[in-house]
Amino acid sequence: MRVVIQRVSRASVTIENKIHNSIGDGLMVLLGIENGDTVDDIEWLSSKVCGLRIFGDNNGLMNLSVKDMDGEVLLISQFTLHASTKKGNRPSFLNAARPETAIPLYEKFILTLSRKLEKPVKAGIFGADMKIDLLNDGPVTLIIDSKKRE
Repeated sequence: MRVVIQRVSRASVTIENKIHNSIGDGLMVLLGIENGDTVDDIEWLSSKVCGLRIFGDNNGLMNLSVKDMDGEVLLISQFTLHASTKKGNRPSFLNAARPETAIPLYEKFILTLSRKLEKPVKAGIFGADMKIDLLNDGPVTLIIDSKKRE
């Protein structure tokens, strides 16, 4: 599992020309699920998302997590995070999990993250054509892969 996390002042997802979900201060999280991902990946990665200390404290130091500052999370499925560009110029998505595998893991990730944050996580719709609007704060953008665990 791979995520791109952006600290945002605001973010929204629009589907079929209507805002489906939006957040204020918090995290915009793009989630890519690949073949072989398990509940263990969900547990580890959701803990990382909840615990990352990337928000400023009273001294302006990055010491607070999204949970500490009672921020919001907008989670979007993003199979293209597992694109391979090794051959040619057309990306291959063979490493991305198929919907029948990815959808249950995506839904479990939302529930697990909500439980750990002790508040609902807002999300897009798996497989939908989505337009994302955000104001990256910092900018702070991180990429985390559950297989590398760096």
